[in-house]
Amino acid sequence: MPVIRIVHRTSAPAAGAWSRLTDWKRHGAQVPLTRTIIETTPPTRVGTIFTARTGVGRITFDDRMEVVVWRPPAAGSPGLVRLEKRGRAVTGWAEIEIRPLPAGGAEIHWREDLRLRGLPRALDPAVAAVGRLLFGRAITRLLRP
Repeated sequence: MPVIRIVHRTSAPAAGAWSRLTDWKRHGAQVPLTRTIIETTPPTRVGTIFTARTGVGRITFDDRMEVVVWRPPAAGSPGLVRLEKRGRAVTGWAEIEIRPLPAGGAEIHWREDLRLRGLPRALDPAVAAVGRLLFGRAITRLLRP
């Protein structure tokens, strides 16, 4: 699967964008038929584990993730969180980088390598297109106060 890349600008300051985009509980509400289960105690840090469970009834799949890099933005420096996907059905990684802009606001760089076990490579372009749509929409919604 090619890496999904999304760049999004916001008028929110980098610290505000960071707190909204790393609120894992809110992520589930942005993706249809998904809820987020936090498996470690707050606050988020390296080693935090959470699962995005998607599905209806008994037909579900889990996207289990672990925070492996946790570097909030500080003093004009960008913030970066990297998640390793550790599920049986979903593997790969995701990164959210938040860069403060000189004139105010921030630029978000969302990168995701989404691999679905058992899915033929011929479907990679369709998965990437759906991923860009879902993640782009999630970013916009998560940034709302």
